[in-house]
Amino acid sequence: MIEMDTGTEELLCTIKDRVALITLNKPHKKNALGDILTPALRQTLLTVEADDRVGCVMITGAGDSFCSGGDVSGMGGGTSKPKTRNERISDLIHKEETLTLRLHELDKVTVAALPGAAAGAGVSIALACDLRVASSSAFMTTAFKNIGLSGDYGASWFLPRLIGLAKAKELFYTADRVGAAEGYRLGIFNKVFPHETFREDAFEYARAIANGPTQTLGRMKKNLNEGVNQGLRESLALEAEHLIDSGGSSEAREAIAAFMEKRPPVFHRGDNP
Repeated sequence: MIEMDTGTEELLCTIKDRVALITLNKPHKKNALGDILTPALRQTLLTVEADDRVGCVMITGAGDSFCSGGDVSGMGGGTSKPKTRNERISDLIHKEETLTLRLHELDKVTVAALPGAAAGAGVSIALACDLRVASSSAFMTTAFKNIGLSGDYGASWFLPRLIGLAKAKELFYTADRVGAAEGYRLGIFNKVFPHETFREDAFEYARAIANGPTQTLGRMKKNLNEGVNQGLRESLALEAEHLIDSGGSSEAREAIAAFMEKRPPVFHRGDNP
């Protein structure tokens, strides 16, 4: 296992069995985002994306929470020179694009592992990941209306695409809690694991992905992400490009050889820290 330097104890990152495990580490504040943790998360995502030892990125939270969103205790304060409305909008767009947009477009498959509550922008981060797994005791709530905010970091884009517009509106307007079982039924969570073994089960889920054909999975991700928002003709062209590139890769050669030899494919030899 390799310990990565994130520059702060508020964010931990290790690489093991090709899984980059990123842990939001402010359990005393339910892993709320802030001026130290969030910039470190932005940079760490770039670092693990570029690391060939990483096949899957899993984001989780320390303690009994995933992420409670922005640190409400730090909102509305500050002594710096006030910014104009347009400046504040521009700043927030940049912050969103370098976090949840970056997560959505990351070359590696991403998994959000929820040991407990996710709220506000914490929900946005979970939704920006490709997959979500939850402890049986976890729940999520949009929560924005509870602090008089309309929402940010992409929750209003991601959630309707998962569960439909009408249900997404309900969860925004009511801020109801969605437990693990209901979240699985709605399609928010891909898997629900027992609370007692959650971290081990979630890691094994990510490890199986991480040791698959990394480049092929990255191309699949782009096909699927682009396909949601483009026509069939454009999707066929992108699929054709990616399939031709995949067909000439070492991953495809190994997969075909393993099929012919009736054995499991081994896509990564000797590079697991």
